[in-house]
Amino acid sequence: MKLNQSTLIMIAAVNMFIAVAAGAFSAHGLKTILSTDMLAVWQTAVTYQTSHALGLFGIALLMPRLQSIWLARSATAMLIGIVIFSGSLYLLAASGIRWFGAITPLGGLAFLLAWAMLAWAAYRDTKSV
Repeated sequence: MKLNQSTLIMIAAVNMFIAVAAGAFSAHGLKTILSTDMLAVWQTAVTYQTSHALGLFGIALLMPRLQSIWLARSATAMLIGIVIFSGSLYLLAASGIRWFGAITPLGGLAFLLAWAMLAWAAYRDTKSV
């Protein structure tokens, strides 16, 4: 699948849909099931998924302006970060299996890499002016 602007907007929108649904589910369905600690873990997953889905929207909107391969790479890293970071926290909160928390930092590294690549794309663009 080619990561063009329309595809990235679709991916961002799907992630926002999931984040809103997960947030609503925690507020209405999980607060009587999960412990306070695990509910906080779930909410952290929602927060990071939301903020990075917005980041994906931002990258999509920059694509016509910067036209850099680094934008697609940044978006890919951001999506990987969402899956690993938020996904592992959702699984940890829902299952209580602590092992899922051990892989969460890998998603955090993917987020850092994504933002660094976005900065690099912008920096490279300023060099061409």
